[in-house]
Amino acid sequence: MTSSCCPLTGNKSQDSGIAEMEELPVPHNIKISNITCDSFKISWDMDSKSKDRITHYFIDLNKKENKNSNKFKHKDVPTKLVAKAVPLPMTVRGHWFLSPRTEYTVAVQTASKQVDGDYVVSEWSEIIEFCTADYSKVHLTQLLEKAEVIAGRMLKLSVFYRNQHKEYFDYIREHHGNAMQPSVKDNSGSHGSPISGKLEGIFFSCNTEFNTGKPPQDSPYGRYRFEIAAEKLFNPNTNLYFGDFYCMYTAYHYVILVIAPVGSPGDEFCKQRLPQLNIKDNKFLTCDEEDGVMVYHHAQDVILEVIYTDPVDLSLGTVAEITGHQLMSLSTANAKKDPSCKTCNISVGR
Repeated sequence: MTSSCCPLTGNKSQDSGIAEMEELPVPHNIKISNITCDSFKISWDMDSKSKDRITHYFIDLNKKENKNSNKFKHKDVPTKLVAKAVPLPMTVRGHWFLSPRTEYTVAVQTASKQVDGDYVVSEWSEIIEFCTADYSKVHLTQLLEKAEVIAGRMLKLSVFYRNQHKEYFDYIREHHGNAMQPSVKDNSGSHGSPISGKLEGIFFSCNTEFNTGKPPQDSPYGRYRFEIAAEKLFNPNTNLYFGDFYCMYTAYHYVILVIAPVGSPGDEFCKQRLPQLNIKDNKFLTCDEEDGVMVYHHAQDVILEVIYTDPVDLSLGTVAEITGHQLMSLSTANAKKDPSCKTCNISVGR
């Protein structure tokens, strides 16, 4: 059963309408279960004495980073949420106060509403900590559908490319046997993304300039560029997944895609967490055969960030210095998503 929680506001005062009665049982042994990105179930034990007098539960839910949230708590301070007493476990749900991948503290007290509207309350329970979950496939599919709306028409591409500093490529040659190694994705993009801080991969770009059909000569990530033929990374032996959709307080938007060789550890990770795309028919990045030749297209109106989940040997492509500028302001490293953008946000958090 889902709780009908509503905010309870007000300051502590003589006529706050909350009184104390020791007979009401104090919740203890609190258990949190069935945690999602915007809901959880809560249950607890309590003595049977005066249990039948309980009409409501008061729930104090705070983000853990607010270190002073419980500093002045005691039994007659109004709580944040009020729920009618329902059978436990009770589902607490609501995007207006729960965000994905966020640590919270929660405490509970029982209450009995009197005929005059006042409440008799128990002592507060102990404080429990928990963390909400990442976006599920359902939530990511909502993001995917929003991204499809603005993806635009498809342009041809022939290569994937990765910009870095010269020292990076020197290090790869010297310490990794010429093979670029997957690393853990940073925390850029949506806060609830299940790949941030978890998926290992190598970042590539694939967008082309409209007038030339080639990669742009500018880059935020370094003056040296590794280019590799598209078919060496993306082909019928790979799976394609949608990872995220976000912006950084700008007019243009980013879509994160994941390419994983079929059956690889990266493929298994994504299969459990991300919506899979048809490599021949989607709005972002396609791979199809025409007259015996593999042909590739990318969406024109979003910036694609492609994560490849296996090592890539530098001998499969070329490394050369770009002729353009290094535009550091366009870097998305650990970039925070604009939580107010109506184009790329869904209602379950940011």
